[in-house]
Amino acid sequence: MTTPESIEPQYTLLTAVARLDELRMREAMGAGTDTAPDRTELLELLALSEVVARKAAYGRQLTVRSARAAGASWSQIGAALGTSKQAAWEAHARWIDAQAEAYGKPGQMGFDETDTAEARAIAGLPEDR
Repeated sequence: MTTPESIEPQYTLLTAVARLDELRMREAMGAGTDTAPDRTELLELLALSEVVARKAAYGRQLTVRSARAAGASWSQIGAALGTSKQAAWEAHARWIDAQAEAYGKPGQMGFDETDTAEARAIAGLPEDR
């Protein structure tokens, strides 16, 4: 069965987007033809949509961390994300928590205690900077 977990290791964000785009185009252009994606490919398309969303979200949080390390305020980060500083900080804090929880689990890297502490220090609080 095709699941995001089963296909995610095969793709980078770029290759997942390329495959997603290929299947989407075939779906849009090939309805009712022999070039339309079959059921297996449509399920792959659904799983790829989730893989792309996950990889993009992870990359976004890495960039948030980099922006904070470079001196950006939560107000600036929130504006760049089209949200409030509080919402941006809360999303980043949840991401740090998820990374800490993932540490040591099979197939996941996550953050050890040192990485988690460093990430929290960089994040600070919403009113910082």
